[in-house]
Amino acid sequence: MAQTESTGLPLPRFVSLRANEVNLRTGPGTRYPIEWTYTRKDLPVEIVAEFETWRKIRDWQGIEGWVHQTMVSSRRMMTVTGETRTVYASPEENAAPVARVEAGVFGRLWQCPRGKEFCKVEIENPKGGNVQGWMRRDDLWGVQKGEVVE
Repeated sequence: MAQTESTGLPLPRFVSLRANEVNLRTGPGTRYPIEWTYTRKDLPVEIVAEFETWRKIRDWQGIEGWVHQTMVSSRRMMTVTGETRTVYASPEENAAPVARVEAGVFGRLWQCPRGKEFCKVEIENPKGGNVQGWMRRDDLWGVQKGEVVE
């Protein structure tokens, strides 16, 4: 990962949207037109470039644009990719399944230990309560390959 001169933080890096309404602009400034408005707080996005107080982000569908730095949070979130995936009770393939989640479901990314293929996640259950468990890193969008999240 390369470091930026603006913040000194690595690029690309994952963050999430801070508000329920975030304008995605075609360039780094309010003079650029709004191309899209996100309407979901905590949506995982990847910062791919920085310019002064503006961050160029990419979402899980590959859409890119610019948002003001105040619209992103360091809170780590993720989305399930591919097809229906399993959430496990512990970070092993043969662990007991806790839940099955569909692609496109969003959740909180709590931990991705060094050298492990699994990450600890929390997913809101539409029937009430949250489901916590472990998912394969390759089944998630929101964490870099080999990245350690603590």
